[in-house]
Amino acid sequence: MSDPRPLSCAVARRFLVIRHLLGPARSLPAAEESVLAVVDRLGSLQFDPLEVAGRNHDLVLHARVAGYRRAWTDHLLYDRRLLFEAYNKGLSILPTRELPWHRLTWDQARRAHEGEVFRDQGEHVAELLDRIRRGGAISTADLDRSEVIDWYWGPTLKSRAVLEALAEAGILGIARREGNRRYYDLAERLFPAGLLGERVPEREQMLHRLLSRYRAHGLLGATGQGEIFAGFGPGELLADGAPRPRRAALLAELVERGELVPASIDGVRGVRHVVTDELPLLAQAEREVAEGHEPGGEPPSVTFLAPLDPLAWDRDLLRTLFAFDYLWEVYVPAAKRRWGYYVLPLLFGDRFVGRLEPRFDRAARAVRILGLWWEGGFDPQAADGFVPAFAAALDAYRDFHGAARATFPRDRAGRALAGAVGRAR
Repeated sequence: MSDPRPLSCAVARRFLVIRHLLGPARSLPAAEESVLAVVDRLGSLQFDPLEVAGRNHDLVLHARVAGYRRAWTDHLLYDRRLLFEAYNKGLSILPTRELPWHRLTWDQARRAHEGEVFRDQGEHVAELLDRIRRGGAISTADLDRSEVIDWYWGPTLKSRAVLEALAEAGILGIARREGNRRYYDLAERLFPAGLLGERVPEREQMLHRLLSRYRAHGLLGATGQGEIFAGFGPGELLADGAPRPRRAALLAELVERGELVPASIDGVRGVRHVVTDELPLLAQAEREVAEGHEPGGEPPSVTFLAPLDPLAWDRDLLRTLFAFDYLWEVYVPAAKRRWGYYVLPLLFGDRFVGRLEPRFDRAARAVRILGLWWEGGFDPQAADGFVPAFAAALDAYRDFHGAARATFPRDRAGRALAGAVGRAR
């Protein structure tokens, strides 16, 4: 193996921003096909049902696609079916063409459920499948809500548990969503028979899924927070009885195949990895930094970054490379939060400069900024180009929600920024 490619911190930051399609932000055309372009670049988008500032995957796409509309992704998922929902790093949105390389989690879940819920609730499983086969997609709202059984997080409705287990096993799929309500149908009705019938060796699937994590972030190391590499810990044997390969061995194989290139960043411990196909973007980052250009050769933009945006996956790298300490505090008790419930990082060019906590007030058709926090030494009104860039990001965010106006915190700093933004328009 050759020595890791050396990168300066400035080049590493620039590379991450431009390969994440954020240099500048919202640069892809306002079209449904741009959603596919983002998924092609990042490999998958993490799906989180919380809709406080917007659903996570919608915020990821809004940051990269001009005039983004959530209906585009829903259409790709539930009508054109070029995307589908399955587990990768958590519940994720994946390209349907890659289904054979992601069905490992289906098969593992099926083996597990056959020894538990499918066995214990066999009669109910058969009843639900027959009902769906005869009558089409159903949701838990259509079913008996009386009987409760133990499930992952505690007692839940038996019908809900069985539907979820059937979906985890790939027997059912998500036909559509209405809000957070999921409608399930037979997978054979949702996906082409050829894709469902294609079988890829499980080791190849694991290699593909590991590569997808490196595609999503762009500069992951060999280790990191557990959730980044979810699904790659010690576990059951593969279907053919072979031992489950260790993540380190899979990573070495991806490097040996030439799909990943090792890199080292000044002052950052450990070897990082660049997807080989993105070496031209790395060269672009090196040129831009050497020539003193802004990301993408455009004036720096402001991005409201989603909490589970792949750029923010590696919290340790955010601290060491960007000097930005970010914790998503949605599951932190209110009394222990440093910032707020659903707070988004603020990216300006290739620097993280602060945080904001936005809410969409549907009744008032208003975006309300509940809080703003700036990094030490950053003055939003003194930073060249920040105020107009922030105003553009806020206008795009209002448009995404269909809001008529935005309000700022009523403290001194909030009023000052509101005035500056007003003057910049």
